[in-house]
Amino acid sequence: MLELPPFAVTTVSATLPFNALSTPAVSIPSHPKDECGVFAVYGHPNAAVLTYYGLYALQHRGQESAGIATATGPGSPFKTHKGMGLVSQIFQERDLMELTGSRAVGHVRYSTTGSSNIKNAQPITVDCARGQLALAHNGNLVNAHLLRRELEGRGAIFQTTTDSEIILHMLAHPAPDSNENALAQALSRLQGAFSLCIMTEREIIGVRDSLGFRPLSLGKLENAYVLSSETCAFDLIGATFIREVEPGEIVIIDENGLRSIKPFVEKQHKALCIFEYIYFARPDSKLQNLTVSRARFNMGIELAKRHPADADVVIPIPDSGNYAALGFSQQSGIPYDHAFVRNHYVGRTFLQPSQMTRDLGVRVKLNLIDEAVEGKRVVVVDDSIVRGTTARSRVVNLRRAGAREVHIRISCPPHKHPCYYGIDFPDPKDLIANQLSLDEIARYLGADSLGYLETEGLVEAVGLPRTNFCMACFNGEYPVHYDPLMEKLALERHRVIEPLVNNANGNGKHAELNLFSMKLEDQRSTFVR
Repeated sequence: MLELPPFAVTTVSATLPFNALSTPAVSIPSHPKDECGVFAVYGHPNAAVLTYYGLYALQHRGQESAGIATATGPGSPFKTHKGMGLVSQIFQERDLMELTGSRAVGHVRYSTTGSSNIKNAQPITVDCARGQLALAHNGNLVNAHLLRRELEGRGAIFQTTTDSEIILHMLAHPAPDSNENALAQALSRLQGAFSLCIMTEREIIGVRDSLGFRPLSLGKLENAYVLSSETCAFDLIGATFIREVEPGEIVIIDENGLRSIKPFVEKQHKALCIFEYIYFARPDSKLQNLTVSRARFNMGIELAKRHPADADVVIPIPDSGNYAALGFSQQSGIPYDHAFVRNHYVGRTFLQPSQMTRDLGVRVKLNLIDEAVEGKRVVVVDDSIVRGTTARSRVVNLRRAGAREVHIRISCPPHKHPCYYGIDFPDPKDLIANQLSLDEIARYLGADSLGYLETEGLVEAVGLPRTNFCMACFNGEYPVHYDPLMEKLALERHRVIEPLVNNANGNGKHAELNLFSMKLEDQRSTFVR
């Protein structure tokens, strides 16, 4: 058994070998944070209510804000309700009653571009030459700053600091000299990850980027069509899953039914974020015809094959570690039990100036049942280690409860690289795998052994070709070129305030006003022709 460092059984206030605890009062996620969830309904009299329950099922994808926009028909104003917090906190029965219409688009948000405030909540709506548009976006554009600078140079006025509003401007401002389909032409300028639900005055449109970074599925409820980030939302509202929206596909739903276009050059490889299987997606969702719970169970099997341990009990870190721990238990023959109890009614924890509140921030989420581990050799299965501070605190608690040995098993490879496609990772310098070797991480955690599932085992567990996935956060191989200077708040910092009038002639670069919403009513038309 490894000799434990002194702090492992007494306190977690020791000086760290990296700056994981150096900045007070900033968020410290124990897992990478997901981006958003999108949902849309076409052709149902209770579209807003269905969207509410759809967002409820997608709440795990974003807890900062949520919103729903509805439409009745051409010429009728969209109705929108948005707020900060959880879906159940934002929408009351009277709010849903006011959101009339047979079409709706909804969104739950965790900010990956732009800060967390009400102006950045989605869906984003606009009234433009093409009529009213509402947009819900899951993903992140790597060329957002370039597109925004271009649009502002042409006089565009932005109300938010999100890349999603850039997409809305691109849709409202197709180049006049192009003969291509207006929607496809606008989307062709976007680089990065985007799964979109767009509502026009006549249609609901679903879009997925050419590499398929973020999931988007199509379902049907009676005569209504439904779009959702995950299939678990279909189960809640009683909809039938039809299929996934394919990478590079645009589906258009209107009074004539559903049609599909694939205007982009098909990629030889795909790039679904493999962390959807590891952590983000709900275990009862399906991705690429594989239930997420089965994928996680298989990860546990591979972990047990590649990193066995002599132990008395296997325990998960709930909830995302549950199925991997079951797989590890089945493969190893070691009994499975629950020792950590999760409090489902807390949000994110934050670094505080005092060590006491830091420790409480960990324990408020998970509490330990001492009898389950006392005197036992324990295998702890979790989905990831980010900075390591939370994992170390858990080991401390296990030791205090009387665990004889603690073996940590992680159902993914070490995180070493940032994500530019919509996952909010800490700064790379704060990732523990970039600072310490595996043996050093184990000693820092106070664990007797540590095993990560390598990329080969991860791909084996999912059972699909490696070329189907983006694993850049593990291997640094980015499917789409990115600007390394771009980060979450870049769109709030790139602008230089200049006077409206720059010279005596009154000619200024911002003198051109954005007049696209002042076009004549007779120019309004169906978006996709």
